Amino acid sequence: METLSERVTTTVRDWILHGRLQPGARIEEVPLAQQIGVSRTPVRTALAALVSEGLIDYQPKRGYSVRVFDLDAIMAAYEVRACLEGLACRNAARRGLTDAQAATLQRCLDEGDRILDGGELRAEDHAPYQQINVDLHTTLLQASGNPWVERFADQAHRIPYASDRIVLWEDHPVIHRSHGDHHRIVEAILDRDPLRAEQLMREHVYYAGMILKNNFRRLQARGGSPMPAPG
Repeated sequence: METLSERVTTTVRDWILHGRLQPGARIEEVPLAQQIGVSRTPVRTALAALVSEGLIDYQPKRGYSVRVFDLDAIMAAYEVRACLEGLACRNAARRGLTDAQAATLQRCLDEGDRILDGGELRAEDHAPYQQINVDLHTTLLQASGNPWVERFADQAHRIPYASDRIVLWEDHPVIHRSHGDHHRIVEAILDRDPLRAEQLMREHVYYAGMILKNNFRRLQARGGSPMPAPG
């Protein structure tokens, strides 16, 4: 069961990844505790954990602030993701999937198809699509059978803009092409083709990085949100 400090850590991490807490913004314990509705103790523990993850900086007498990542650092995280997730898919194709893993992946593919088959991106489908993206990538990492792949890939996913929890929800053809990658990757794993599965995942992550790179300045200008605010 998740502890209170772990829940606060997850909340603050998501706020950083989704741009609610801006790069360079100062973080004060008391206002943050009031926002979340908890005492200072779990907030203090959460901030220390996020410092160790590299998402927050701490300086004596100046306190905490959200770390600023430049484009080179973000693209470096994509490079690591491509290698690790490619390795995960290669291992998964060699090992084979469990029935539960295969069912989860099929659910993600079917749900993605349902969301995208309308030919347009609807605001209400953004969060569900982000979730299936997380579920699919997480399942493939777990299917690798290598806990170190999971651990280090998780670190790369905690870099703002490089996370699989962020999906740029603006261009239907781009999302449709990316979801097509999901189909091809899963098919290669089910066919027990390790080299093809690895190459497809590497290309998939590389493509996501290029899309981010081309939109990075615009995202920064609007505060890192993965889609424009409604209206």
